[in-house]
Amino acid sequence: MTEPDELEFSECDLNDLRQAKTRLEYPSLTAKLADLVGRPIEAGLKLLPKNWSARVGEATETALFKGLAFSIRTMGKAGTRPSHDWLHKLVVVGSGAAAGAVGFYSLIVELPFSTCVMLRSIADIARSEGHDISLVEVKLACLEVLALGGKSAGNDSVETGYWTVRGALAKSLSEAATHLAKKGLTQEGAPPLARFITAVASRFSAVITEEAAALAVPVVGAVSGGAINYLFMNHFQDMARGHFVVKRLEKKYGTAIVESTYKDLVI
Repeated sequence: MTEPDELEFSECDLNDLRQAKTRLEYPSLTAKLADLVGRPIEAGLKLLPKNWSARVGEATETALFKGLAFSIRTMGKAGTRPSHDWLHKLVVVGSGAAAGAVGFYSLIVELPFSTCVMLRSIADIARSEGHDISLVEVKLACLEVLALGGKSAGNDSVETGYWTVRGALAKSLSEAATHLAKKGLTQEGAPPLARFITAVASRFSAVITEEAAALAVPVVGAVSGGAINYLFMNHFQDMARGHFVVKRLEKKYGTAIVESTYKDLVI
């Protein structure tokens, strides 16, 4: 019997992997936000309160717990079907417009809602790529997507590359999967799940801080608030599509050969 890592990539699968790498590595969300706002995000960062990062961190962890529970309850039965990317975009554009009208402080209220919708969309994409969303590891992989693409202007690609992020999360993800398989989502504060949530939140909250910085720029307003949420949803839908294409190919070829081929691809 041929081992998965001995198989050669088909041309179709190689093209899928190339597209996945393009989605996962370029461009950064920070660059997209800066283009929208029309000035560097760093300018908006100076307008945020000193305790903003801590507040966002706490709100992010709460949003991830609730978002995970929401996606588990509402995604329905497994089975491959097309994802509803535009529907989810429209929902967060509306909530972003409302948040933009109020200002960046509204993020503390709006964040749990938009995160739930984002996780729902990510799970929808996972299902469309043939993954069984009833499996614990797939549900956690949906959360893992929120740790991807959190590259800020000061980061370098070595620290934020796709495989590096996955490697950094591997241990806590495995422990969280074991906990959920045994006990389910009954103890939000259980150490294995909490460690994984904290690891994801530390990266996702950096991206949320950039969103707050964009909203802090006086010229943004309600219209751009909706546009910012559109960019966020579009960005993480791209991350999800790339991530679950990679994981689909891993099931076919094995992780080692997929990672090696991914890294060798020129895009």
